[in-house]
Amino acid sequence: MNHELPASFIHRPPEGYYYRTLQFKRHVLSIWTVHQHGFNYNSHDESVCIWGFYNTKTDTYYAPINSVKQGDQVDINKTTPYSAMQLKLNPLEQCLMSLS
Repeated sequence: MNHELPASFIHRPPEGYYYRTLQFKRHVLSIWTVHQHGFNYNSHDESVCIWGFYNTKTDTYYAPINSVKQGDQVDINKTTPYSAMQLKLNPLEQCLMSLS
């Protein structure tokens, strides 16, 4: 069953994508990015990728370990429209990323 995106979800879907939410556990939703146009390998059907997880009781977001395993809690402001996974950058990469 699809659910609404949380009110605190700050991202807009990238062009050609939309978000889908599904019940994962009693108080946890999984949030998915869905590419509408698909690819050659899947006969141009929609392609889905886990964005992350959301706890409806505590209003907190979690990075995915994979599509069936919830990872660590994340700050929604440190996520991207594509994923809640956090980048592990070395100091030089952090400096370069802060310039863009």
